[in-house]
Amino acid sequence: MTQAIMPRLRKVRVLATLGPASNTPEMIEKLFLAGADAFRINMSHGDQESKAPVIAAIRSLEKKLGRPTTILADLQGPKLRVGKFDGGSVMLETGATFTLDHDDAPGDASRVRLPHREIFDAVEDGARLLLDDGKLVLRVTEHDEDRIVTKVEVGGKLSNHKGLNVPDVVLPLAALTEKDRSDLTFALDQGVDWVALSFVQRPEDLAEARKLIQGRAALLAKIEKPSAVARIEEIVEQCDGVMVARGDLGVELPPQSVPPLQKRIVEVARRLGRPVIVATQMLESMITSPSPTRAEVSDVATAVYDGADAIMLSAESAAGDWPVEAVTMMDSIAQSVERDPAHGDRVHFTVLRPDPTTADALSEAAKNIAGTISASAIACFTSSGSTARRMARERPPVPILVLTPNIDTARRLGLLWGVHAVHTRDVGSFEEMVAKAKRMALRHHMADSGDRLIICAGVPFGTPGSTNVLHVVRILGDELKKYDKQG
Repeated sequence: MTQAIMPRLRKVRVLATLGPASNTPEMIEKLFLAGADAFRINMSHGDQESKAPVIAAIRSLEKKLGRPTTILADLQGPKLRVGKFDGGSVMLETGATFTLDHDDAPGDASRVRLPHREIFDAVEDGARLLLDDGKLVLRVTEHDEDRIVTKVEVGGKLSNHKGLNVPDVVLPLAALTEKDRSDLTFALDQGVDWVALSFVQRPEDLAEARKLIQGRAALLAKIEKPSAVARIEEIVEQCDGVMVARGDLGVELPPQSVPPLQKRIVEVARRLGRPVIVATQMLESMITSPSPTRAEVSDVATAVYDGADAIMLSAESAAGDWPVEAVTMMDSIAQSVERDPAHGDRVHFTVLRPDPTTADALSEAAKNIAGTISASAIACFTSSGSTARRMARERPPVPILVLTPNIDTARRLGLLWGVHAVHTRDVGSFEEMVAKAKRMALRHHMADSGDRLIICAGVPFGTPGSTNVLHVVRILGDELKKYDKQG
């Protein structure tokens, strides 16, 4: 039997991106032991063949350590890029006129090919076009179906195939490219737990991905476009989770607008009961330095205080010089914040109103009872994960021990705040439920002799979405001895 490892002491999850610096089995294990709860596979870089052994290594680690481990596949999404230049690059002067057209000839300081006809149809006079992650800014002065004439508002060097952002317009682009569809099929065949959809603009963008996934993975929407922010509630309602992707969001919007938007997106996701990840440049300096800046530490701490479900490392763990140290630092910051006596109050800044359902009422009651009687943990029995999601939404003051017979459910819950998921056989009676909750709480070091444990479940057992039982038990000394003997 695999020995269960100690549960995380913190409630916020750490999502680490894997890449050239961290994709070996040895490094993946080091990152997990340093504090990574889930792993992101970035489909934008490398080929599919290189991803298969990485996913296999995570699943092998899962068996070795006896803990369900979460894998998120992040699709690239539609990438808008300009064409090539004669000589490889040009210098655009501020105030100059610059044209985007369909001509295949190499570009120069006056024009370049733009191989995206959808932009010509959707762009409007006065719209901004941002090049090279916002370093260069163009303003559209006139356009037709064959060319877009702009004035250079912020000039600079522009080289081959640099990215283009169109922040002021909703583009008629499919959310999934051919590459994305191929990568999605591959990821689902590999058994990933979450799929992240990039550059979501509207709720309808999620429909095709949802149809293709067919319940084989959870769907996460990356919020990185102003148009997505404008319809954030509708988008959150249509997905299983969201990511505050601050990289492109900070390109298409003024940087000073990103912090309040981050708080708004976190608040909406929490209110609607969807896990929310805060991502991009959290410990950026640790790509090359073994320690972060004070500002970066404060940034991570803010996300934890706001009650985000997970905080993410990108290049820090994927391609940096200090991947293990970056995960260790993220874990340390989160633990420090959660030890703050004020954390419990601040994490409830979002006002949550339970839906008029039995499950929501019991989840809210479990949170309140846990604080009143100083329970050691809340044990949830679930097959679909809905009970765990409702409980995590409440941000209770104690760990959430989730017991599920479904390994896919256990893995998907790895991005939820405060959840420690255990894959175990289902129960068939009330007495068996109580005994198993006590035994698992002891085995996973979430309770001791004399502790009170809150149990949530649905009767009849094995019926998804039927949470209707809230039961409080105390673990007695003789039970501790009995379970110690059983192992």
